[in-house]
Amino acid sequence: MRGEAGSGTGVRRGMTIGALGIALLLGVTGTAVAVPPPPPNPSDSEINSSKAEANAKAGDVGRLTNQLAQAESKLSQLNDDVELKMEEANKARVDAETAQDEAAQADREAKSARTESDAAQAAIDKARADLDKFAAASFQQGSTVGSVSAYLTADSPKELLGRAQLLDAVGGSRLNALDTMKRAQTDKSNKDATARKKLEIAQERKRAAEAAKHEADNAQSAAQHAQDTQATQNEKLEADKANVEKQLFEAQQKVSGLQGQRQRYEDWKAQKAREDEERARQAALAASRPSQGGGGRPAGRPVQSAPAGASVEAVVQRALSQLGVVYAWGGGNTSGPTRGIRDGGTADRYGDYNKIGFDCSGLMIYAFAGVKPLPHYSGYQYDAGRKVPLSQMRRGDMLFWGGSARGIHHVAMYLGNGQMVEAPQSGLRVRIAPVRYGGIMPYATRLIG
Repeated sequence: MRGEAGSGTGVRRGMTIGALGIALLLGVTGTAVAVPPPPPNPSDSEINSSKAEANAKAGDVGRLTNQLAQAESKLSQLNDDVELKMEEANKARVDAETAQDEAAQADREAKSARTESDAAQAAIDKARADLDKFAAASFQQGSTVGSVSAYLTADSPKELLGRAQLLDAVGGSRLNALDTMKRAQTDKSNKDATARKKLEIAQERKRAAEAAKHEADNAQSAAQHAQDTQATQNEKLEADKANVEKQLFEAQQKVSGLQGQRQRYEDWKAQKAREDEERARQAALAASRPSQGGGGRPAGRPVQSAPAGASVEAVVQRALSQLGVVYAWGGGNTSGPTRGIRDGGTADRYGDYNKIGFDCSGLMIYAFAGVKPLPHYSGYQYDAGRKVPLSQMRRGDMLFWGGSARGIHHVAMYLGNGQMVEAPQSGLRVRIAPVRYGGIMPYATRLIG
């Protein structure tokens, strides 16, 4: 019996230890926690080998990180180049449309001048025929109107003189009328020649504009191809870097065990905390400025149009009323967002031609509708008002990006406090963002004040 009691005591002791272990596993909250197994106790040679492997992987990560940074910088430059080529294509499209209108007007003027010239020639031909008929009648009918018989049948010298004067007057008046019509025909012919010359010039401008548009489209296509190629290279570098980072992580795990994993987790948690803090700050900022909405618009919320006006606040509020509207290349006019157009490249890939929205210059056209009409090209908008240094920019001024006045590829409106409103690029929406000073033009354009 004593042996059985001892056995029972051992069982109870084992159950107590087991229960304690379960309690430790479950914790006070009753939530299961997976306790990791104890790390192995590697030899010094294994540790040194794993450290060497980790150091080699860290070197590979550093090398790939440097390559990726250079590649991303190049991709950013190519993105700017694509934006520039898109705006140049936009300019070429506007110029081609203008040249087409001028050529059509010149063609109408040329046709009108030719019609007038032909009408004048027809009047001359009729007058000449009437004069020929008059002369024939004078010599064939023997009337007092004009023929040789009119002289021979006169009863007296006085009657003969009268008939001669009458014949001369009638013939002279017809000749004078014919001469007047000839002068009119000459004037109309000159107008016809001038109109045809204007038509030739307009057609030449049209051909030049169409050639420039073709060249701009080709340049945009080439820039897009270069961007796509670089993006593919970046994706490969990203994949290589991710793969080596994974190997580095595994090597670090081999060296440091769970401590290395915990450190990486703490690093991630700290970074996430910073991101959460920044997100909360932005949310608080948005809540304090509901009219600006933090650069976005809740799904399903209808776009509210602000009335057009000539004041700075009217212009700003009109732009801010479109926050969250989708970007559409070629979209936007004085009435609001419009359907985008095809560009043969980036915008088409995002389906901008099927979207109702704004591009960067289209948003400015809408915002300043109550001030002055603006062309649908940021390069022309740069010259639409008074230039002010960036150090003097103020709310309602337009900001531009590009290497020169001819190379402008983006426009936005300054709101103050380092913020701006813009229609950024395909795939995004009208938003509020901090002013970007990389590549910004040294002057802002002011249309009010």
